[in-house]
Amino acid sequence: MGYWKSKVLPRIKKVFERNATKKAAAAEACKSFDESKEGINNEFEEKKIELQPKVIEIYEASSTEVKTVVKERKDDGIKKNPAAVHKFLEELVKIDFPGSKQVCEASSNFGPSYVSGPVFFVFEKVSIFIITEEKEVETTAEETSKEKEVIIEERGKGKVEEKEELKEKEEVKEKEVEVAEKDEIIEKEVEVKGKEVEVTEKEERTEPTKVEEEEVSKA
Repeated sequence: MGYWKSKVLPRIKKVFERNATKKAAAAEACKSFDESKEGINNEFEEKKIELQPKVIEIYEASSTEVKTVVKERKDDGIKKNPAAVHKFLEELVKIDFPGSKQVCEASSNFGPSYVSGPVFFVFEKVSIFIITEEKEVETTAEETSKEKEVIIEERGKGKVEEKEELKEKEEVKEKEVEVAEKDEIIEKEVEVKGKEVEVTEKEERTEPTKVEEEEVSKA
């Protein structure tokens, strides 16, 4: 019991006191950051265009865990990936991202989980570029998909037109065959009738001769 009071308990108290001091200092850092948000916002708007490609490059090179933290901005994400989050902040400092230097220093002194408010503020600004980039990619994908649909539709129309054209050609051929067959039938009928007429004429010519022969024999 004496050992607990003299050795262990004082150490526990020191840890709690240290944490309390750390939390208080971190809270002060967060308060200071909140007061500078307006200036950070103005600087962000001024540098927006030049920052976009740099931010996207850093984001794309980051781990999946960091990307999730940037997008979702939840305390659990920072607690589970403090080193990766701090590294991402360091990369933002290199491109002079507004507010990143102040947040990175606070993260280095207290840990990113103690200054999650400022970290999420910076990440929210970062996510603006990410969402814009993703929308552009989605739009491009949609346009490509629509173009493919149009091409397929046009090809489909072309095939339908080809089929219709072939049908028309076949119908014309069938009609031509029918006409040819009819002409052939008519020609045959004409030919038959012609032969019948010739036979009738011959018969008519032979009949008078017979009559004359009969008259001659009677005389």
